[in-house]
Amino acid sequence: MDLTPRKDYFAEFDPSRVPSPCFVVDEQALRDNLAVLADVQQRSGAKVLSALKAFSMFSVGPIVAEYLSGACASGLHEAKLAYEEYGGRDLGREVHVFSAGYKEAELREILTFAHHVIFNSFSQWQRYKPLCLEAQRQRPQLRFGLRINPQHSEGHTALYDPCAPCSRLGIVRSLFDGEDLSGISGLHFHTLCEQDFEPLARTIAAVEEKFGHLLAQMEWVNFGGGHHITRRDYQVDRLVDAVRDFSARYKVQVYLEPGEAVALFAGILVSEVVDIAWNGQDQAILDASATCHMPDVLEMPYRPEITGAAPPGELPHGYRLGGQSCLAGDSIGEYSFPAPLKVGDRVVFEEMAYYTMVKTNTFNGIPLPAIALWNSATDALRIVREFGYEDFKNRLS
Repeated sequence: MDLTPRKDYFAEFDPSRVPSPCFVVDEQALRDNLAVLADVQQRSGAKVLSALKAFSMFSVGPIVAEYLSGACASGLHEAKLAYEEYGGRDLGREVHVFSAGYKEAELREILTFAHHVIFNSFSQWQRYKPLCLEAQRQRPQLRFGLRINPQHSEGHTALYDPCAPCSRLGIVRSLFDGEDLSGISGLHFHTLCEQDFEPLARTIAAVEEKFGHLLAQMEWVNFGGGHHITRRDYQVDRLVDAVRDFSARYKVQVYLEPGEAVALFAGILVSEVVDIAWNGQDQAILDASATCHMPDVLEMPYRPEITGAAPPGELPHGYRLGGQSCLAGDSIGEYSFPAPLKVGDRVVFEEMAYYTMVKTNTFNGIPLPAIALWNSATDALRIVREFGYEDFKNRLS
């Protein structure tokens, strides 16, 4: 896996220009990613949707809408964001919605503006089918689909494997026997996480083996997300060929739902050292927190890269980095630096655009990071949003 960016987008960025902590997204990096995805869209015939579950910085929604066919959502609130901020209302961009389980009031609202609504079980589809078909009579462009589970795992981390044994996500092949598919025009599957083309090719084969008899009945098939299309070593031409071949064989419209690929290499998290301590080893306390600002560090788990730092022992000065929260495990990891850290130093975490802003929380009342949009081509900088006490307070009562 080559996670070297096409260019060092943040090499000239001065982290002292923004408040701390702060997420900084580079508009030029974002556009470079979107150009790759738009090229795949144009050459393959697929429609590419931006997965808001990974990256929902809606101030760049109009930029995304310049390149892609729409956005996909995991529930009512994301769907409304897609409709309002990603061209769904005024540019005709598509809004696709999947939920593991819809509440009726939520679904009723979704049916007033979404284009594709995907169900996770036959019980939900059967319960809401009359409601859906009535909405379709009012809005003929509405389409309904089912999420299938090909029982084919490609993920490396169990927490993120939607096809693990007894997964709640998707309908397995045996449950289709005897079911009425009238009103269903498409199928959706998702097996990937930060992967290249080969795992997708194996997934397509598994889908065809188990569900091939249904594909010719469909208008569209959604290949889900997890495609690292904007990575340097991704086999883009093979993806294009596979999509074109699949579309031609089954006469279907293919959809892709990359999330990380939209924002890969496009964001950092600026933090500041607030204290230096010692307990068996040197500790640096930051105003950025693993549990509050980058929870995947604890859930995945993984060790984020820091600009200018190295693994422990490689550079002269080593520290264990942690946040301000009272959680004993709020540890970001161990790093070494070329010079001693001191209070007030800025520490820049790399690859912090996706699955970071969307997962932040205010545990312990720790403030949310500010959000900034920068352009590495023009050096233009805009502080999009800062958060304070009222943002913490209003979530609680």
